[in-house]
Amino acid sequence: MSHTLGEIAEAIGAELHGEPGHAITGVAALSSARSDQLTFLGNSRWTRHLSATRAGAVILRHNDLGGCPVNALVAGDPYVAYIKAARLLHPEPVAAPGIDARAVVSPRARISATASVGPCAVIGEGAVLEDGVVIGAGCVVGDNARIGRHTRLVANVTICHGVVLGERVLIHPGAVIGADGFGLAREHDRWLKIPQLGGVIVHDDVEIGANTAVDRGALEDTVIEEGVKIDNLVQIGHNTHIGAHTAIAGCAVIAGSVTIGRRCMIGGAAALAGHIEIADDVVITGQSGVPNSIREAGVYSGGIAAVDNRTWLRNMVRFRQLDDMARRIRALEERTPAVGKRKKRASRSGRRTDRRK
Repeated sequence: MSHTLGEIAEAIGAELHGEPGHAITGVAALSSARSDQLTFLGNSRWTRHLSATRAGAVILRHNDLGGCPVNALVAGDPYVAYIKAARLLHPEPVAAPGIDARAVVSPRARISATASVGPCAVIGEGAVLEDGVVIGAGCVVGDNARIGRHTRLVANVTICHGVVLGERVLIHPGAVIGADGFGLAREHDRWLKIPQLGGVIVHDDVEIGANTAVDRGALEDTVIEEGVKIDNLVQIGHNTHIGAHTAIAGCAVIAGSVTIGRRCMIGGAAALAGHIEIADDVVITGQSGVPNSIREAGVYSGGIAAVDNRTWLRNMVRFRQLDDMARRIRALEERTPAVGKRKKRASRSGRRTDRRK
């Protein structure tokens, strides 16, 4: 789709320096963009490519404008402006309304005339597809599930019975929403399955990545609030509640009954233990293990960084010796009068402080 620079500048809220009528047909990298393509400079590491660019225009900050040899669009955040421009130039494909002849649709499903159901999709009894919904090839929408306006299931997505999706939700291939949670109780030497009687509620503008699993609740619902973005291969356990505009990177594991606040960021391969609470505006870095609740906003990290194998093996030997080393240090401190006196004074000071409190 082609747009002029004047149209693009108005659409993304940028200040145009150059020819308003110059036509742009797409986007490309700063170093390879052609004269009919738009690019951006969002990081100073790529400034060296600016002087040689042949792009039709560059989105950049005002302090980079002097070094730009072509048309420029000045924006406070070039990356955000680029995203808006890319969406304008490369809009999502529009699916034709209607039900493919190869789909299997219950006669008791309610499907809007503007919805699209692709080949080999299955729509269960009592399911509701609202205006503009797109159900891709091979998707399954279970009995009594409800899909909100302009929500899109790309392909081979499974929406289990009773799940509710809000408006403008995007779910990528292979995701499963509403499978049973991992609820088991031990009776002697065997496991009893706990009935998973809750559902899943996904609010508006949520995106769920490929092969991600969101389990249904045991009694109450699993809830994902508006604007949450979830990457590929994420496991979300039953009865979890994820606050609005939180982002979760790939391969993260969230156990059951976890409450995550608003605007959090959870790094790739992080693991959250069950029945804990995470406050608003918490950042958990990649590969962190979180066994306990986090009550205050901030950045939290865990795990051990990779080192060469020989160093790792030596450290593991010492790790096994930590308890014995701690006992030896304690014994040495008790035999050293100066250390012992300092510890006693510190202990008495602590007790006095406690009494004053």
